[in-house]
Amino acid sequence: MMALRIIRWTAWALVAVAIFVVSGIAVGWFRTEWLGQSPPGAVTGTGVPAVGGPFSLVNHRGERVTQDTFKGKPTAYFFGFTHCPEVCPTTLFEMSQHLKDLGPDADRLNAVFVTVDPERDTPELLKTYMESFDPRIVALTGTPEEMAAAAKAFRVGYQKVPTGGGDYTMEHNSSVIVTDAKGDLVTLIDYHEEQASALAKLRRALRA
Repeated sequence: MMALRIIRWTAWALVAVAIFVVSGIAVGWFRTEWLGQSPPGAVTGTGVPAVGGPFSLVNHRGERVTQDTFKGKPTAYFFGFTHCPEVCPTTLFEMSQHLKDLGPDADRLNAVFVTVDPERDTPELLKTYMESFDPRIVALTGTPEEMAAAAKAFRVGYQKVPTGGGDYTMEHNSSVIVTDAKGDLVTLIDYHEEQASALAKLRRALRA
């Protein structure tokens, strides 16, 4: 009888641990996704999550831009870095395909790639890197302080992670942030989201 009770207790303990681990992962993802600030439920006076805000960066052509540069059109923002082995180039290739599939409507949409690795991603390097993608996608960089301010405004989490030999990689959010023509959040496009779903979200932003 005692042995049976121990087995039952152990089984319940394992279930509890599993729930705790899964919950912890979910909470951790949530906090990473929103930088521990106001969660998606927190809204502005317009009834949408408060995402986005003032920033000042330099594009891959060496021109200074701010949030006002992209006002007047819906904008798809993606934060990443040029040394990213998979997520960033995949997302940029997918965005290039989205722009192609949107046809003439693509010219009414801004597509913006913001580096989270300003130490390496200079305007010159970004210019070369962006030659592999749709020319309508604009890449932005700046000082570490400027980049940090932009990431905070968009609630994007990122972290420098040493990989040995003096090298490093960057951990960062992988969602594309879609805003309307006023700069208010419309939706997020997840990494590897179905093409039809991603296009529907972009078209919704174009109608907003």
